[in-house]
Amino acid sequence: MLRQALLVTACAGAAIALFACGGNDISTPAPVSAQDALQTATPIKHVVVIYGENVSFDHYFATYPNATNPSGEPAFKGATGTPAVNGLSGSLLTANPNFTNTANGTDAANPFRLDRTQAATADQNHAYTAEQQAEDNGLADLFPKYTGKGTAGGAGAFGTKGQVMGYFDGNTVTALWNYAQRFAMSDNTYTSNYGPSTPGALNLVSGQTNGMQIVKTSKAPSTLAATSYYINDGKGGLTMINDVDPGYDTCSSTTDQAMMSGKNIGDLLNAANVTWGGFMGGFNLSTVNGNGTTGCQRSTIATAVNAATADYIPHHNWFQYYKSTSNPLHTRPSAVAAIGSSVEADGKTAEPANHQYDTDDFFAAVKAGNFPSVSFLKAPAAQDAHAGYSDPLDEQAFVTKVVNFLQQQPDWQNTAVIVTYDDSDGWYDHVYAQPTSASFDAVDQLNGNGVCGSGAALAGVNGQPVNGRCGPGIRIPLVVISPWAKQNYVDHTMLNQTSVTRFIEDNWLGSQRLGGGSFDASAGDLRNLFDFSAKPNTAALYLDPTLGTQVSTPPAN
Repeated sequence: MLRQALLVTACAGAAIALFACGGNDISTPAPVSAQDALQTATPIKHVVVIYGENVSFDHYFATYPNATNPSGEPAFKGATGTPAVNGLSGSLLTANPNFTNTANGTDAANPFRLDRTQAATADQNHAYTAEQQAEDNGLADLFPKYTGKGTAGGAGAFGTKGQVMGYFDGNTVTALWNYAQRFAMSDNTYTSNYGPSTPGALNLVSGQTNGMQIVKTSKAPSTLAATSYYINDGKGGLTMINDVDPGYDTCSSTTDQAMMSGKNIGDLLNAANVTWGGFMGGFNLSTVNGNGTTGCQRSTIATAVNAATADYIPHHNWFQYYKSTSNPLHTRPSAVAAIGSSVEADGKTAEPANHQYDTDDFFAAVKAGNFPSVSFLKAPAAQDAHAGYSDPLDEQAFVTKVVNFLQQQPDWQNTAVIVTYDDSDGWYDHVYAQPTSASFDAVDQLNGNGVCGSGAALAGVNGQPVNGRCGPGIRIPLVVISPWAKQNYVDHTMLNQTSVTRFIEDNWLGSQRLGGGSFDASAGDLRNLFDFSAKPNTAALYLDPTLGTQVSTPPAN
């Protein structure tokens, strides 16, 4: 039976109903949705994960809560008592090792503030090996040499590889700084492994990048090619280390495609009949954008970049890499009421969308009263923050749209929004995490040639120690927006991308784990960002989508 059809009222028993619901003085309680009726370990009944692109922690929060506040830019003033983060100060700003290390040559640079007018930057090198080389055995002093890329023109190091040292403050990433003020943030969250978008997407939903299977390839297998998207894992299998499109997706590359053999969080949610969805910008191929584009070529112009990019990017799509949760032809859901469910309204027929939808479908489902328990959102690419084709100002428009919208819903009182990122883009971050997931392939360069960490490598999908999972990687932002979030709070618990999956498992699934070497078994617990002992603060914080500043009424979407 379709879960959405289930309604549970507080007046369940006949005797109770006569007493509590029969009189004129006590109104009948509103029906409770199927999602809200599910037993959960916390008061959270809906998790919405906004998964942005390519941001290191220092790139967005280096000087939090202190902003420069130049004339003409949205001002930010931290509230009295705002806790400090592990950011940049003192010699890290004036005599940074990336400035003093002569190996960086003429690109050597101290960290510097990127102005709001410099929101559009180059996409830095964020490959698995390059990021390890930048860390230089924990010295974190070779970012310009190995991950830096420059954008022509601009002030300071903006036109050199030293641009990788640039950071924004609350005059540009204003909305996220304001959310951090009202709600909770982490300053100790990392990518689960080094590397770019696809490994980060897989780690978010499965905690495992081993078990890759080649569908199509133009590359010869090699353990020496740092630019390849996979390596031999040392146990007869493959580990993904860089980007590649998902197999069989109608929008994927015709030359290189891969699938994964392990489980993901969607498999566990399906088994427990918990509604969920992966909502990707541009996934609905029948939509025609205002510029006339449609299908896999749907595109949107990013305002600051002033260039169009395809809305849907296949190698960002978490669940398309698993046969059990993929929707390769982008088949549409049978009805809005079926979004999040495994079956159609008849309760028997398999739902054709298989939990994979467009971001537009998320808004439609919630408006219709069909708010999935777990939702993963990826903005249309122009608004996903990825340097090179997006930027923090366009990202801000999407994040505020989602949060402003959700705060107007009846279920806001039991919702948590988690904003975090798939990789660091190679942007500088000064905190080095000692590796707890070792790897000893030629592509590993963190602690020497062919070395990441020490001891045995962690298990792959088949239970054997495998190479290619060097991590934790580089520090990334994580902000929790919820009535249940601690207020104006900075958490220092060590987390990684798979901590999100762990929270879902702990909340809905009785702490069931994926197995197969997933990081969910060891990922830090993000529940310390919440306070479930106090009364939730349901007062709305509406932010202007352009300025990121507080407004009294919700802006029109």
